Amino acid sequence: MQKNIKKISKNNNYHWIVFYTVAIALFAMVLDFSIVILALPTIADEFQVSLKSVSWVIISSSLITSAFMLPLGAISDIIGRKKFHITGMIFFVTGALLSYTSTSLEYLIFGRIIMAIGSTMGQSVVFAIIVGVFPKDQKGKGLGMITTAVSIGAASGPLFAGPIINIFGWREIFLVTAIPTFIGIIFAAKILDEKRLGSVIRDKKSYDFIGSLVSIFFLSLLIVVISNPFSYSISDIEFILMIFLTFIFFVFYIFWELRIDNPMIDLNLFIYPTFRWSTLTRFFGFIASAPAFLLVPIFVQSFMGYDESATGLLVFFGAFFMGFSSQFSGRLSDKYGFRKFTSLGMIFIIFSNLSFSFFSQDTSIFIVLFILVINGFGMGLWMAPNMSATLASVLPSQYGSTSAFLNLVRNTATVIGQAISTAIITGIMLSNNINVELSEIADSINPEVSSTFNQGWDLAFKVSAGIAVLALFASYKTRQLDKQ
Repeated sequence: MQKNIKKISKNNNYHWIVFYTVAIALFAMVLDFSIVILALPTIADEFQVSLKSVSWVIISSSLITSAFMLPLGAISDIIGRKKFHITGMIFFVTGALLSYTSTSLEYLIFGRIIMAIGSTMGQSVVFAIIVGVFPKDQKGKGLGMITTAVSIGAASGPLFAGPIINIFGWREIFLVTAIPTFIGIIFAAKILDEKRLGSVIRDKKSYDFIGSLVSIFFLSLLIVVISNPFSYSISDIEFILMIFLTFIFFVFYIFWELRIDNPMIDLNLFIYPTFRWSTLTRFFGFIASAPAFLLVPIFVQSFMGYDESATGLLVFFGAFFMGFSSQFSGRLSDKYGFRKFTSLGMIFIIFSNLSFSFFSQDTSIFIVLFILVINGFGMGLWMAPNMSATLASVLPSQYGSTSAFLNLVRNTATVIGQAISTAIITGIMLSNNINVELSEIADSINPEVSSTFNQGWDLAFKVSAGIAVLALFASYKTRQLDKQ
């Protein structure tokens, strides 16, 4: 078998062999996040804890991913992408086994933290591997295909979580993600060739330890401030202190990164129009797209009366069409340029957000499905070309850190987008003296609750449409492919 693998790795299809090798692990990592969310109520029942407490299973993963994405991405440019990718998968499988055998919530959270470290390593390097191994005229195609793998992973979670949990139990969901990742370790060890992956290994002494530490503190505080898991009031001294420290760490990080010779992320890249505008497109694009993934499932279940399986099927179709459009948008952007596809994708997002804002309890489920398909199709149109445009403006030696940075932008923007939409809805409800959690809306018999929620829903999606307009402007400005 080993001889056959070596023979295959030498042929002209090596980049596709690498794609399938890393895609299986990325699929499992994305599947993990989408499937664990649906298992939280069952986990809370077994450990006899509140849903607020068990939510730290998700919050801990989000914190680790956001805080360590940049530092770990920079490490991949030092030790090499193959070693880094395999190490990440080992962390992920180890954490999955710890989670599977957990006997308490604290034990489970520890296992999830180990999984999150591995997932962060995988996310931070996989796009760099794809860009490094694919031919110059097929990089967009490769990024489109890897985006499809992400879409399939995100879609499969809601679709298969229910049957797995009901038949086997919540622990088995960790085996579902661990097994393909373990297979990925075997194939990565045999197939990946560090030289052919385009790795440009830097001196270990060049690693920015101070910048890494400061970024961890800054990003951790930023995510806590945005998501506010402790439910602080804006006037609480603890919340004010966290905002102040976030600002201080951010300012110091900018100061530090601009003065050292080997920064973790080269901030001078923002001088180049392609990098600057494509990053802004990504930032505003994910803020504008985030509310649909959070709020539409709540709406379908709470106001339209559908169960989790039907909701999962709706989400699946949206993610399916995201994967479908990302395939040809990535491929065609290699030939016709990225700006046409990023701009068209943002127009779809604007249309879908405006359409979401008019939803009501009487909206046909087929209309909901159609708009979700439009939304997913638009997401797929812009994501791969946007990534291709950004990575095309940096040096190969910066692919690892830049790939990590772009994933960080995605994660942070998604948290911000969900926080904005949630804050708008809860703010309008509180202004009308209605204090009900979003998850409890379905159980309320007060008609004022649903009426006020609809007001917040309408405004939240119109604000998201406005942010998508900013993303459209940024995508239009992303014109020239310039390289430092």
